[in-house]
Amino acid sequence: MNLIPWKNKQSDEPSRGGTLAALRTDVDRLFDTFFREPLGNLEWPFGDSGRWSPAVDVAETDQEVTVRAEVPGIEPGQLDVTLTGRQLVLSGEKKESFEKSGKDFRQVESRYGSFRRTIPLPETIDPDKVSAEFAHGVLTIRVPKSPVAPPKQIQVQVGGNRDS
Repeated sequence: MNLIPWKNKQSDEPSRGGTLAALRTDVDRLFDTFFREPLGNLEWPFGDSGRWSPAVDVAETDQEVTVRAEVPGIEPGQLDVTLTGRQLVLSGEKKESFEKSGKDFRQVESRYGSFRRTIPLPETIDPDKVSAEFAHGVLTIRVPKSPVAPPKQIQVQVGGNRDS
C-alpha cells in the first residue's frame, strides 16, 4: 500500500478562493483550450479568434532590429512587408492543399487564410535601408538603426545678478 501525502489545498492557495472556485477555473480553461484547438493544430473555423498567425521572433541590437517570421507553405510572392512610420506590417495569404489516395480511400485537406502581424519599432530606425530575405520558410527582415548623436553635455554657467 502506498501512502499519498495530504495537503490542505485551501490554506496553500488562499488567492484562488477555495477548491470549488479552483475547479471551475480549471474546467473553464480546459473548455477554452478545447474549443480553440479541438484537434491539435487545426484552424479555428469560427470568426477571427483562431486565425492563423506566423510565429515571429524580434531581436534588437545597437545597430539593428531583426524580425524572423516562420511562414511555411507560403510563397514569397504571397507575402507583403510594409513599413509605415514606426510599424512593420507583415501580411499574406496561406493556401495549402493536401491530397492522398489509396486503394480504398481518398484524403483531401485544405487550409487557407490570411494573416497580418504588426511589429512596433523604435524611433531610431533607418527606413531607407530595410531589407527582407526569404529562405526555407523563414522570412528575415533587417531594420537598421540610424546613427544617433551621442548625448552632449551642456555646461551650466553661473550668471550675474538679473536685477540690474
